[in-house]
Amino acid sequence: MVFHPVLALLSPEIIGIVVVAAVLLFGAEKLPKLARSAGQAKKEFMMGQAEADAAAEQAREQARMRAQAQNADIMNNVGQNNAAGVGENVPPPTPDKGTLSS
Repeated sequence: MVFHPVLALLSPEIIGIVVVAAVLLFGAEKLPKLARSAGQAKKEFMMGQAEADAAAEQAREQARMRAQAQNADIMNNVGQNNAAGVGENVPPPTPDKGTLSS
C-alpha cells in the first residue's frame, strides 16, 4: 500500500492538536453539527457522482448502438465509383433497363 507523504506526518499528537484547535474555534456543541453536515455533503456528492456515471454509461451505450446500426446497413459500405475507385458516380440500376450507360 502506498501512502501519501503528508499522511506520514499525521501522528496521534498532531491529530490531538487539530481536534483541540477545532474545539476552540467552533465550540464543542457545533462540532457534531459540522461533522453531520460534512457527512451529508459527502453522501450527496457520491449520489451525484453515481448518477453522472450512470448517465455517461447510458450515453456510451447509445453511441455504440448508433454506430452499430450505421455499420449494419449494407448500402453504406457499397462504393458507387468505377472499379478503379475514380470517376463519375454510377447511378443505381433502374427496374427494367439495368444500369444506364453512356
